[in-house]
Amino acid sequence: MSDDQGQNSPEAMATDEGPMAVAPVPAPPAGLLTSLPTPIRWAILALVSFALSAALFLSHIPGALLLGPMAGAILVATNGARLSVHRVPYIVAHSLIGCIIARSLDLETLKAVAHDWPIFLAIVLAVIAASSLLGYLIAKADILPGTTAVWGTSAGAASAMVLMAEAHGADARLVAFMQYLRVVFVATGASIMAAFVFNVEAGAAQAVVWFPPTDWIELAKTVAVALVAALIGAKLRMPAGTMLLPMIATTALHVLGYITIDLPEWLLAAAYGLLGWKIGLSFTRRILRHAASALPQVVGSIVLLMGFCGGLAFLLWWLKGIDPLTAYLATSPGGLDSVAIIAASTPVDMSFVMALQTTRLLLIILIGPAISSFVARRLTA
Repeated sequence: MSDDQGQNSPEAMATDEGPMAVAPVPAPPAGLLTSLPTPIRWAILALVSFALSAALFLSHIPGALLLGPMAGAILVATNGARLSVHRVPYIVAHSLIGCIIARSLDLETLKAVAHDWPIFLAIVLAVIAASSLLGYLIAKADILPGTTAVWGTSAGAASAMVLMAEAHGADARLVAFMQYLRVVFVATGASIMAAFVFNVEAGAAQAVVWFPPTDWIELAKTVAVALVAALIGAKLRMPAGTMLLPMIATTALHVLGYITIDLPEWLLAAAYGLLGWKIGLSFTRRILRHAASALPQVVGSIVLLMGFCGGLAFLLWWLKGIDPLTAYLATSPGGLDSVAIIAASTPVDMSFVMALQTTRLLLIILIGPAISSFVARRLTA
């Protein structure tokens, strides 16, 4: 871990004396934690993150294992902690996110995609077009920068979108703010729709087994493949390669039956925590003020996107006779993990829901960079 944060920030590099001049770097403002020893600051961060994660988890807030550490990191960062996450554990966390995505791609999901691919493609492209248009309008109104707005509104898995955004030059802090705010809205909306519109009774909450019986050989094989692929991605300097290559490699081996992706909850919690810390520790009070000022427009874009996806769900029910709740969960914009949890506890076609959600995620990963570049060019034209 390192304490040197912000020394390469845009503010530190700004100068009016020409490209070769070096502007003096002002000392960061002192905070409550600045004078404390580094181990004490890390201990405070860990305790605050654990407390917030536990509170969010017990409140059934989706993404609690990432939101808690991110919120804790924001609190200590804006109070002078001056900490940062080392690149190596961050790459390891990237590779595990790729494995999480690969885990959702089983044969049943792939069969569902192959069977109904015209429907899937049409709906996925419609959602991507709608979210990209909202991102463009937010950027056009100078609420957020162009690439940041596009990645922030992209309807994919939130953690994956943050990593992709960072790899393509967007502000990962603001993207995380937009993505996880939408996750909360979408998950809450899906739960309300299931309970009150479709009259689905909530089942007992499934207990999380943090330290389950583990096949250590399969876990070692999965982690080894993911890490090798991540190191290749880092060596080749591929954008988001430390997530994408592990996703591709583990998906192929998982579908072919060479590995079983069974990641224990304690390992996922560690990966989410590292990602949350990395994002949160880079926040400043200025970034927080900017995020707060953009909150009404961001919430408005989320509500509009949810309404658009609800319309697509209606079309699926009306034209194809698909169960309304299945259609609604399948078209919900993002939050793949939270939608999967809700779908697993309700009487819906789980394969159809996961197939459509996963198809959208993969397509956004593939074409998201091109959309981001297109929007940026349109804004500067």
